[in-house]
Amino acid sequence: MTKLEQVQNWTEKQGLDFTYLSDPKTIQYLTGFFSDPVERVLALVIFPDKEPFMFAPALEVEAIKDTGFSYDVYGYLDHENPWAMIAEHVKERNANPKNAGLEMNNLTISRLNELQAELDVSFNTDVTDFMNSMRLIKTPDEIEKLDAAGREADYAFQKGFEAVKAGKPESAVMAELEYALKLKGVMEMSFDTLVQAGAHAAEPHGATGSNLIKNNEMVLFDLGTVHQGYISDSSRTVAVGKLSDKQKDIYNVCLDAQLTAMNYVKPGVTAESVDKVARDIIDKAGYGKYFIHRLGHGMGMSEHEFPSIMEGNKMELKPGMCFSIEPGIYVPGFAGVRIEDCVHVTENGCEPFTHTPKELKYL
Repeated sequence: MTKLEQVQNWTEKQGLDFTYLSDPKTIQYLTGFFSDPVERVLALVIFPDKEPFMFAPALEVEAIKDTGFSYDVYGYLDHENPWAMIAEHVKERNANPKNAGLEMNNLTISRLNELQAELDVSFNTDVTDFMNSMRLIKTPDEIEKLDAAGREADYAFQKGFEAVKAGKPESAVMAELEYALKLKGVMEMSFDTLVQAGAHAAEPHGATGSNLIKNNEMVLFDLGTVHQGYISDSSRTVAVGKLSDKQKDIYNVCLDAQLTAMNYVKPGVTAESVDKVARDIIDKAGYGKYFIHRLGHGMGMSEHEFPSIMEGNKMELKPGMCFSIEPGIYVPGFAGVRIEDCVHVTENGCEPFTHTPKELKYL
């Protein structure tokens, strides 16, 4: 059964007349086509007993067909009303639709209102949980693509470490590693590359900037690439010059938490218990208040997918699940350390997608 047929069956079992999908990553997962439409409209509409159709800006139509999507593709021009056109194509397949599904975590209220203005339909059924369940367990082919993206991330770390030098701005290190990737044919990062030095690394959602790397401090890298639609996401922290005992202690505690959590992962343990294993180590060392985010997140075609590896998530892990393990210790005004690998659960443990060594590296 194809992925589209699975959604078609779900639509039928829910008693819906159609399901409206608008998340570009969902559409890519189901069809192989990806585009961020920005302010324009991109949709995949699936029916229980009729063929689906894609609706897109006119400038995307040929690209969709080139991916091998074998059903109708309708395009619209910027001056046209996309919602009226979508409604027309829905009614061609069902003259009087009453109930429909949608991704409630994606469609904005204004766009839902536009759609309902053209279709007198109840959009009360959320397909999000079903799509999460479809994407949760990765196939061997998906694992191979994630492995390839991991190898690209390892190469990026190598080039980034080579670029680190006291007196150089974070932005220059980022530019050098991304340039090296492009020379290698890796054209897309999965998110904005982070290079953060010294106290700047204590801002876990900061951004690479003009901050200069200094001797006797640590530099945090967080990066990933996109390989055939699948991403890598990994973090390493390295040292420049000599570190103080406190800096080394923070690093060693974070590394212990990360390695212990990875060794703990296996089928049957819960997501929250993996978080607790790492968090207990950091708490015991006295840095608990500086670990201010969940241990990990699901990943695959997106850098943040279902499920969250965090307190309160009692989901049991199963082979094929993929997620990050990324403890961090962020001491404001002093230093930040994060060590991260994304892994896939195996029959008796887990395997990482990235393999850059994690013992403290001095540059």
